[in-house]
Amino acid sequence: MTSPIPGPSSDGVPQPGPAPTGAPQPVPAPAAAPGGYAPQGEVPAQGAPASYVPTAPPAQAAVPQEGAPQGAPQQAPSYSAPTGEGWSGRSLSESERRTQESLLTLKSEIGKAVVGQDGAITGLIVALVAGGHALLEGVPGVAKTLLVRTLARALDVNMARIQFTPDLMPADITGSMVWDAGQSEFVFREGPVFTNLLLADEINRTPPKTQSALLESMEEHTVSIDGATRALPDPFMVIATQNPVEYEGTYPLPEAQLDRFLVKLELPLPSREAEIDIVARHQAGFNPMSLAEAGIRPVAGAADIHAAAVAASRVEIAPAVMAYLVDVCRATRTSPAVRLGVSPRGATALLRTSRVWAFLQGRGFVTPDDVKTMAPVTLAHRLGLRAEANLEGITATDVVSGVLAATPVPR
Repeated sequence: MTSPIPGPSSDGVPQPGPAPTGAPQPVPAPAAAPGGYAPQGEVPAQGAPASYVPTAPPAQAAVPQEGAPQGAPQQAPSYSAPTGEGWSGRSLSESERRTQESLLTLKSEIGKAVVGQDGAITGLIVALVAGGHALLEGVPGVAKTLLVRTLARALDVNMARIQFTPDLMPADITGSMVWDAGQSEFVFREGPVFTNLLLADEINRTPPKTQSALLESMEEHTVSIDGATRALPDPFMVIATQNPVEYEGTYPLPEAQLDRFLVKLELPLPSREAEIDIVARHQAGFNPMSLAEAGIRPVAGAADIHAAAVAASRVEIAPAVMAYLVDVCRATRTSPAVRLGVSPRGATALLRTSRVWAFLQGRGFVTPDDVKTMAPVTLAHRLGLRAEANLEGITATDVVSGVLAATPVPR
């Protein structure tokens, strides 16, 4: 399908256009203020809500964005962005539109097997195109593993699964040197990390020593053993699942490990209607162990993901929106509820996810709404909260929502 794309008018200012199919119709955004948006620097703590519980903006009525990751704030969509020097607000080319359509087809194919988790499906595709890794969190039985298996099936790429247990060793992940009697020497035997999609199932059930074995693989896409560095296949993505830390037998992920995940996606319990649909599908013969029989077929490949990554990298961001993105990240460092704020790596991660989200919406430029949509899933897991905040029941998502409500938005 082809989504209408807004383009610039004769005077060079981008005009609102119709939303992609299935998305709410846009509301015209106000004209950009002369001079654009001036970065605000640090957002003072007193400017944010005291408890960092999100407050509704005084603007137009909020509407949920279809397919937005869990935790994204509800907002009125805006399909135009502030102008700025060196920014054109371009439209997607025909080839980029075809690439966008292939991603939407991929999402629909995954939805044939995974019901009621549209936000997680979209977030996983965003992380894949952005070249990052994803952490899925949810109680047992909400289709975390099925989601990853279906993604691998619909992408037609290699996949490996590791069941993390308390006795798992680092060499069980990366591989090790073994003695080859025929050659009378040690040879390297590849571990399951040498694949395209690595499913790290229940990653928080193994001690931190084993969890950290993935650090180099996630950041550098390499494995170093016995003085030799070996490259991993391309594309390479780690999709880790974990149960909430309050469950018995779990180890919280180290902060350095959490920072390597581009997004953290929460899979909630499905709604009543979605759960009825799930049970009805099983009654009709759906077998999650045989995705081929369920009609899941490959609809994209590594080449499509590479083309999408190239197209997303060309998505433009106005200087005003870039300053807004940085201000949001900097505001987390001055929050009284936070002991460890978002690092510059988190700011660049938010840029990557915002550009991919804008591309999925059929636009060649980033708006403040794109930043707001992707901020909770991109930033919340990078925050370290103070003990007092935890005692008061404040979550990292609450802090991000409060920061978004307090940071001035460019117009």
